[in-house]
Amino acid sequence: KARSTGTTICGVIFNEGVVLGADTRATGGSIVCDLNCEKIHYIADNIYCCGAGTAADTEFTTRMVESKMQLLKLRTGREGRVISALRMLKQYLFRYQGYISAALVLGGVDVTGPALYTVYPHGSTDKLPYVPWDRDLLLQCLSLKTIIKSE
Repeated sequence: KARSTGTTICGVIFNEGVVLGADTRATGGSIVCDLNCEKIHYIADNIYCCGAGTAADTEFTTRMVESKMQLLKLRTGREGRVISALRMLKQYLFRYQGYISAALVLGGVDVTGPALYTVYPHGSTDKLPYVPWDRDLLLQCLSLKTIIKSE
């Protein structure tokens, strides 16, 4: 019998915003260690980030970017843009060449409209209209594509 393991995070852009979702299960291999793990992280009032990988790495990385975004807001007097948070995340992760186990889905709305990005542990990124992130999400990915095309 097949069993899904690992984190499930996803995001989708709609006309006026972004929807992010994540499971709440933390696993160590095939063992569930925590049933109530927060995987959607606050970055700014208009930006959130879903994290998969090592919980401590995703938590530290997103809190560091949250702090930098607050400093940016204080310095400029404006809400930060999603692309600013993306640049901070990708530069930080690229510096450590994958040794920080944080795979992220970054989403938010700014003056340019809604935006959704994936950030891989090595620092590479993709901009996509929808992001299913799980080893077992091929069917759900096809369902998302069907829903998006029908709008």
